[in-house]
Amino acid sequence: MPNKGLMNIYPFFKFGILSLAISGICSLKTSAQAIATAPVDVSGQWQNADFSADGLIGTSAWRAYSELLSGKKPVPVIVAIIDSGTEVSHSDLVGSLWVNSDEISGNGVDDDRNGYIDDIHGWSFIGGPNGNVEQDNLEFTRIYVDLKKRFGSKTVDEVGKSDQKDFERYQKMQLEFDIRVQKAKVEQAEYDQIMQFYQVSDMMVKQEVQKDSYTLEDVKSIEPKDELMAAVVDFMMVVFEEDLLSQLDEYKAHIDDQFNYSYNLEFDPRTIVGDNYSDSREKYYGNNHIHGPKADHGTHVAGIVGAAKNGLGIDGICGSCQLMIIRCVPNGDERDKDVANSIRYAADNGAKVINMSFGKSYSPQKEVVDEAVRYAESKGVLLIHAAGNDGKDIDKKDNFPNDRYLDGKTCKAWIEVGASGQDASGLCADFSNYGKKNVDLFAPGVNIYSTMIGDSYKVESGTSMAAPVVAGVAAALWSYYPELTALQVKSILLKSGVSYKKTKVTLPGTTKQVAFGKLSSTGKVVNLYQAVKLAEGMK
Repeated sequence: MPNKGLMNIYPFFKFGILSLAISGICSLKTSAQAIATAPVDVSGQWQNADFSADGLIGTSAWRAYSELLSGKKPVPVIVAIIDSGTEVSHSDLVGSLWVNSDEISGNGVDDDRNGYIDDIHGWSFIGGPNGNVEQDNLEFTRIYVDLKKRFGSKTVDEVGKSDQKDFERYQKMQLEFDIRVQKAKVEQAEYDQIMQFYQVSDMMVKQEVQKDSYTLEDVKSIEPKDELMAAVVDFMMVVFEEDLLSQLDEYKAHIDDQFNYSYNLEFDPRTIVGDNYSDSREKYYGNNHIHGPKADHGTHVAGIVGAAKNGLGIDGICGSCQLMIIRCVPNGDERDKDVANSIRYAADNGAKVINMSFGKSYSPQKEVVDEAVRYAESKGVLLIHAAGNDGKDIDKKDNFPNDRYLDGKTCKAWIEVGASGQDASGLCADFSNYGKKNVDLFAPGVNIYSTMIGDSYKVESGTSMAAPVVAGVAAALWSYYPELTALQVKSILLKSGVSYKKTKVTLPGTTKQVAFGKLSSTGKVVNLYQAVKLAEGMK
């Protein structure tokens, strides 16, 4: 699943704030303002900023280009965007796309004989002759369904000794499934409550101001005569100032997705793809519909890496990359088979950097993903992965894919990325996963302005945004120093990052203050300016 993070997208629902809609809307407003962080200047693309010049803990990309790289000629670097799909017609992306020059567009022939017909800009492993997958369930649900088929009607006495371990797992997952469904029902009830309160508040405001259509200024002009009206005024100010209705629409869609797809035991869209799903090493399936039915996440990620420096919209971190678009992430959990094939496709078609802004807590076919990661590593590819948005310690909790092979060894060409904010007070994003051992460094991931479907732009937050920042820095460095290896690029990025080890931050998911250095192996934030200086010194 794309690493967007509900707690980040829907700040009003954090810590049960929805329930406050009925018993104290004033508290809702206060909490919302404390949690939401407005960008200093979204059009300024702070991920490119420099702390000494702008007071923002960006990558110093603009400074690197103006002071260190001016006059130098870069070599194009292919960056694979493994994601939900990308709007390849976007004005800010169309000039930065990888083009498979050995394939003739639209002729329905596999001209380059790589097994993928008309893969001009990439490939989709969640499409097929019957269309394209948009929704899928969770890996947790898929595993639970398989176990339920085996043990659903059995008692412990009816299970053989060799199946006892799987039966115990089934029982645990059954309990967790019931808890998850109950939680979704609570979220639905909370949503219904706040919508009811909105409808009542809307009616009361209209009566008070004697208008059928009113503005924020109208709401502010109301002088409450009792506590209820005071709560209504405070609540409606939040509606206007924080665009709460839009957030509620998104939240309702999330709730519906849980019931219709995530935890729907009958839902399986795999027939759309038409592959032999039981063959986890099957390679040749899918289609070339890399936009897919829902490309917002992948479009945003692609722009962060390589939106063209053409005076439109935004500047991608790397102005000399070619974006290879690979679609394998639905609205739901990606499948290991598709992840493995996406990595292999990228490595086989010349990608030097792979960005993976997705993750999940279960990986039942991890061995095939490991094989693909090993293959990419052997081809000199650098793999960048988002750490996730659950505010958890991934040294202790599983997060897949990862750099740890089942045989105990690790991928040396892997960078795991947490999300950082604009200044020291919000240095660690409150949603970001972390890990002294398993997270390598942090990168800008809060209120990142980038490309969006419909030839538009939008602010998004998440480690999904932080990972492509690092991918862009890696690609930019590599494009000017093409003699470097993947391991050298990784080493430079980790060594040259700006250290904030001793800076006190709030541990995600808690109120506890800890040193930033405890949240990753380096305690650093990636920085292109410092990376270029270090690479130049290695000549």
